[in-house]
Amino acid sequence: MKALVLAAGLGTRLGSLTQQVPKPMLPVGGKPLLEHTLELLHRHAVTDVALNLHHHPDAILRHFGSGEKWDVRLRYSYEATLLGSAGAALRQLAWVYPDPFMVYYGSVYSDVNLTELMERHRSNAVAATIVAHPVDDPTHWSVVEFDSAGYARRFVEKPAADPVSSHWANSGIYVLQPEALRYVSDIPSDFSRDVFPRLLEAGQRIQVVPVSSTVIDISTPESYQRVRQLFTQPTSQPQLVRLTRADMAAAT
Repeated sequence: MKALVLAAGLGTRLGSLTQQVPKPMLPVGGKPLLEHTLELLHRHAVTDVALNLHHHPDAILRHFGSGEKWDVRLRYSYEATLLGSAGAALRQLAWVYPDPFMVYYGSVYSDVNLTELMERHRSNAVAATIVAHPVDDPTHWSVVEFDSAGYARRFVEKPAADPVSSHWANSGIYVLQPEALRYVSDIPSDFSRDVFPRLLEAGQRIQVVPVSSTVIDISTPESYQRVRQLFTQPTSQPQLVRLTRADMAAAT
C-alpha cells in the first residue's frame, strides 16, 4: 500500500517553533517527527510514500532526499498554494490508482498498528477507514459520531460543549479507496470537513476504528511537549481496540 504524508501545513499555533522549519521537522526523541512517521510506515511494509510540501520545503528535501536511508521511496509534491488534505490526495490519484492508499497527517505522532488497520479496511466494503482516538475535551477537535457497528454517522468540527456528541476525535490516519476522491470538489478541500460528509450523504460507508494507542497531534506547544515527554517514559505495546457493541453504543 502507498501512503501520502501531509507535510505542507504552516504550524501557526506553534508560534516561533515553526517559523524556520515545517511542523513535521520538529525534533522528537532526537530526530524529526517525520522520521518517526517514515519508520512507522516502514515497520508496516508501507515503503512508497508521497510528501506534500509548502512551508520551508527545503528542510524536508535536504534531510530525506530519495528516502533510501530509511528504506522507503519518496516522491514530493510542492504546493505553491495549499490544497487541503483532500486536495493534496487528489493530486496523487494517478499514482495510487487503483489500489487503496493511506493518508497520514504529518503532525501526528502515533504507534497505531497500521498493518491491522489496512487489514480491517480490506476486509470491508467501505470507501474509507479512519482511526479515532478518545479525547477529554472534544470542543477542540474534529470528532466523529459512529454507530454500534462501527460506521460513521456524522463528523463535527469542534462541537459545542453542551451537549457533546462524541468523545472520539478524528486522528488524521486513514485508508481510502481512490474512488473516494471523486467527492473532492472545491480546492482547497479537507477530508473531515468536506469529503467525509459528502461520502455519507451519498450513502458511502466510512468505517471507524477506535484505538487506545498513542495518537498525539503536535499542533500546539502543549501537545508537542506531551510527545517529547514520551521519550523519557516507558512505552507500552500499541494495539487496535476491538470494542464490543455495548462499548460502541455507549460511545455514540
